[in-house]
Amino acid sequence: MRIVLVGPPGAGKGTQAAYLAKNLAIPHISTGDLFRANISQGTPLGREAKSYMDAGNLVPDSVTIAMAEDRMEQPDAANGFLLDGFPRNLGQAKALDEYLKDKHLTLDAVLDLEVPEDEVVKRIAGRRICRNDSSHVFHAEYNKPETEGVCDVCGGELYQRDDDREETVRKRLEVYHTETEPIIDYYKAQDLVVTLLAMGKVDEVTKRAMAALPSRDA
Repeated sequence: MRIVLVGPPGAGKGTQAAYLAKNLAIPHISTGDLFRANISQGTPLGREAKSYMDAGNLVPDSVTIAMAEDRMEQPDAANGFLLDGFPRNLGQAKALDEYLKDKHLTLDAVLDLEVPEDEVVKRIAGRRICRNDSSHVFHAEYNKPETEGVCDVCGGELYQRDDDREETVRKRLEVYHTETEPIIDYYKAQDLVVTLLAMGKVDEVTKRAMAALPSRDA
């Protein structure tokens, strides 16, 4: 099964991608992971991406596309994959189509996780991270620490990242609406979009997603 996962920031794409990939026995291919792996391993693509990032510039689509294609060539992706964060815009979506066409492959579904915008803002703006260990994450409403501003795990100070502030979240949503949302209509024209309301408990959303996906062989 070959799936593209889309949705606004805060929709839970990373969490759902991990669960779905495990249930479907296919690799979860995340753009963030691709960048980190290529940069840490010092690959030619990683060095090229880092040169743009160090200069404060956006990494061109051509580099992102090349990283994604290289990852899809790996043996564990032979029977399918779940793409998370790629394609991010129409140019990348068209490049993915060309790549798959050249390989005589097709996508099985584009899973569109929908979350009301106010809920997205609430989810992200409420996050609080431990200064001692960023893996200790709390939420001002959904996962409150026992003592406000103090990490339950290590006693470190909890803070709100600049990226999680409401004004930043709303700017990220604007970028999503402008750059990424158009690929949903692009894939709707190919009858590939499966829309899923990503509200509720994580396992409930996963079950709904599994039930909504087409039952095709990879």
